[in-house]
Amino acid sequence: MNLGLDGKVVVITGAATGIGRATAHAFAREGAVLGLLDLDSAELERTAAGAEGASPVHLAVADLSTEAGVKEGLDTVIEAAGGRVDVLFNNVGSGAVRTFDELDDTAWQRTLELNFFSQVRAIRHVLPLMRERGAGVIVNNSSDLARQPEPVPIDYGVSKAAVLSLTKALARSEGPAIRVSAVAPGPVWTEFWTKPGGFAETLGEFHGMEPKQAVEHEMGLRQLPMERLGTPEEVANVVVFMASEAASYVTGTVWGVDGGSIRNLI
Repeated sequence: MNLGLDGKVVVITGAATGIGRATAHAFAREGAVLGLLDLDSAELERTAAGAEGASPVHLAVADLSTEAGVKEGLDTVIEAAGGRVDVLFNNVGSGAVRTFDELDDTAWQRTLELNFFSQVRAIRHVLPLMRERGAGVIVNNSSDLARQPEPVPIDYGVSKAAVLSLTKALARSEGPAIRVSAVAPGPVWTEFWTKPGGFAETLGEFHGMEPKQAVEHEMGLRQLPMERLGTPEEVANVVVFMASEAASYVTGTVWGVDGGSIRNLI
């Protein structure tokens, strides 16, 4: 199937590892021009090195939890790509397993700055360019926890629920020229889980178990029909489809890539 992405300018935040890296490589195989942003310069370079087929790849090292970082990073890659953005994949995010009582205002604000406001700021930056051209696609990375909240991580789930509300509202305001949708991954085995202080380690602390044992315990509690964690590539494939001409009638939707974790009908 020809997805119509050859030569399209695709900007991806949080592109250094995990879903961001897998999605960058998937777009590269379709011949897209890539603009990749992340704070981790070394891993960002590794992502670029593996982006076979992309022509070319533009990088920006940026702190996407700040307004200045989002602006400067996007300015860098958009200017390098000729001032155009066809697709924005708002992927950057982070989280740790903490109870409500463990979260003070500072912790809540940090989560919202990276997981939610980075998306608001990136969209605010690219929308004028898309409106001027009368076309564009925005895909926001949310989570199954936005639609099916768990006691922990409560701040993460709230931030991702906000992403869904933003997505639905913008799909209505920016159609028909610009399509806006969200992908909602379930548990996906990436550095998001495995890094020091990430989901696996903090989940272990929460359950009083070793990280691997805690993850297996959590998956049992969630009763996933697929009985496993997902892979970054499985999410990337859906994001690329949503951004492509093959999904030209798809907007305002939330596409779950969650192993069947969501049980509700809508």
